[in-house]
Amino acid sequence: MLLSLFSVEGNRILADKRINPNIRVIMHIHEYQAKELLRRYGVTVPDFAVVSDVEEAKRVVADLGTEKVVVKVMVHAGGRGKAGGVKIAENGEEAVLFAQEMLGMKIVNRQTGKEGVVAEKVMIAPLTDIDKQYYLSCAIDRERGCATLIASPEGGVEIEEVAEKDPDKILKIPVSLGGRLRSYQLFELAKFMGWKGDVAKQGMRTAQAMAKAFFDNDCSLLEINPLALTPEGNIVALDAKCSIDDNALFRHPKISSMYDPSQSPSREAEAEKHDLSYIALDGNIGCMVNGAGLAMATMDIISHFGGMPANFLDVGGGATAEKVAEGFKIIASDPNVKAILVNIFGGIMNCETVAEGIVAAGGAFVPLVLRMEGTGVEEGKQKLVAAGIDVVVADSMATAAEKVVACTKGN
Repeated sequence: MLLSLFSVEGNRILADKRINPNIRVIMHIHEYQAKELLRRYGVTVPDFAVVSDVEEAKRVVADLGTEKVVVKVMVHAGGRGKAGGVKIAENGEEAVLFAQEMLGMKIVNRQTGKEGVVAEKVMIAPLTDIDKQYYLSCAIDRERGCATLIASPEGGVEIEEVAEKDPDKILKIPVSLGGRLRSYQLFELAKFMGWKGDVAKQGMRTAQAMAKAFFDNDCSLLEINPLALTPEGNIVALDAKCSIDDNALFRHPKISSMYDPSQSPSREAEAEKHDLSYIALDGNIGCMVNGAGLAMATMDIISHFGGMPANFLDVGGGATAEKVAEGFKIIASDPNVKAILVNIFGGIMNCETVAEGIVAAGGAFVPLVLRMEGTGVEEGKQKLVAAGIDVVVADSMATAAEKVVACTKGN
């Protein structure tokens, strides 16, 4: 599925939404959790404290004394500084005031979507003096088909802008399986970044630790921006971002427990409770399917007939009627949904089970178009009729898509 993201219009819609950090195709963790992960691998991270109320903030500030501190909102989104979510306090009293203002702050930007995300925690850390800022990350390079270390001597800014305006400032190094960087690669990195002497040793050690952490924890992204050089000659991670492949969370129960539902749109958080693959989109046609490939094809064909999907919902191959019912309720609860398309291929999934789930959910208050093929299809249709569910039946994907788009236009 991931390799075909940009194939046609429906897929392109989903690909655009993958920019949003709240989508749980991958699991994001907070900055402080990413820093704790890096610290376990030997990366130098300045001291910090995370608070969730004003009284905690007062205690933390009292321990720090009167020195300058940085106060940052903990949300799964970039652009915190531009939104007022990162501030430097000149003294303890000001730090507490900033913490009070930031707790409960909603960040709304391109990454969060219209619903935004609310900060339930803030991080307080002593201000670090900086001589130079660098960028360092590990990510999956899909063109090369491998993990890649990405580095730049231009840190503290959006790396996309650096790559676009000055691509020579970006170094990409393939990482061997297991998170190993070879000596010559580390020397190449040090030379590119302008590191010498003890600073080079620290920088290379940090890069190797990051690559190892990336592989060990099945990350899809592990980023330090900025990686800072202090006046004392120390390389430290001042900010960190980490995303984990959802499919690997069973191997990492500790990381899985870090999932923060407050950082996801309400329907996506509800879907997570029921182990449903749900992604909110910007259209008005609700989609329920079984199988990611069928979901992508369904969105494509809806787009082909001039419609816009409101969501991506894959109930999976072995869903129960209860799981189908919860998924259907989530789709129907979206006020933007003007019609729903249920497109099921009954292989492992039994169409009768899907019908039972729709009946249990009480049907829909908007036009419902149904296309089912395969195991238990006739039994499923009969159950819907017996329950009095008002449904438009289609015998092909094209017909189903055409009918559901027509429903949204009042036809």
